[in-house]
Amino acid sequence: MLLRRCRQVRWGLGMDEVLAAVAETIKNFAVIYLVDITEVPDFNTMYELYDPSTVMFFFRNKHIMIDLGTGNNNKINWALKDKQEFVDIVETVYRGARKGRGLVIAPKDYSTKYRY
Repeated sequence: MLLRRCRQVRWGLGMDEVLAAVAETIKNFAVIYLVDITEVPDFNTMYELYDPSTVMFFFRNKHIMIDLGTGNNNKINWALKDKQEFVDIVETVYRGARKGRGLVIAPKDYSTKYRY
């Protein structure tokens, strides 16, 4: 049986502690790739990679967008500190991508009106 897993790509720097901590937890449904945008600038313009840390999701070579309530559905461009929160996002993306969805809704609203 071929197991299809979601690909997470972290562009830039930062958030590595959270990604390393959750790698074992999500290994059955996601793979994490770390890319230094200064060494591999090929996708900087295409994906607008100018933030210090950016996480994007791919499934079967297709970019999976996620509605986080921020208006930017292409990527997570801030560092998440909570490991379980990140696992929940990855799980949501994986389940939606397996169903053929190109856009999934995040389990939590990250719009500025709800930040504390």
